[in-house]
Amino acid sequence: MTSKRSRLAACTIGALTAGVLTLSATPASASGSYSGLAYVYGGGVFADDWDNEGIVDTSHNKQSNATCLWQKILWADGELAASGIDGDFGSNTAAATARWQTKFQVPSDGSAGQQTWTAAGNWLRNSSWLPDGSTVAHYIGTSHSLDLTRDSDGYYHFTDGDGNGRIAGYNYRTCS
Repeated sequence: MTSKRSRLAACTIGALTAGVLTLSATPASASGSYSGLAYVYGGGVFADDWDNEGIVDTSHNKQSNATCLWQKILWADGELAASGIDGDFGSNTAAATARWQTKFQVPSDGSAGQQTWTAAGNWLRNSSWLPDGSTVAHYIGTSHSLDLTRDSDGYYHFTDGDGNGRIAGYNYRTCS
């Protein structure tokens, strides 16, 4: 009887240990983020910077600076008025996203997910490296160009609708 209990206890401890190790090996991430980072991120050449960005839509990262950056892209491509850049992914942003997706031949669902961010990233052009290790980039829109910087940690910076500098993060909203 004792050996049966010992085996059962050993199995239980083993299963619990495996579960704890699995949980601790999983990195914390922003909701809907493919990269596992809490910021719109890149490194090296710009060509693939946005290939693994998280989802922004009416259910994921709805109110965030990442949403605000997405709205700036919609503005640059003539799909959203400057007054709509507020970091809140509402029905107007969803409709503008669906129009943008149709224009750029991405499946149109009104949600900026991996395919949509990847398509937008195709229009990123780097300009210069700065002494502090950051890089100036440009998003070449069909109506406007959008100036961005990528800091030495790889985080994207942009100006919001009021011209204030922001970092494109998924977990907070300071954008206006």
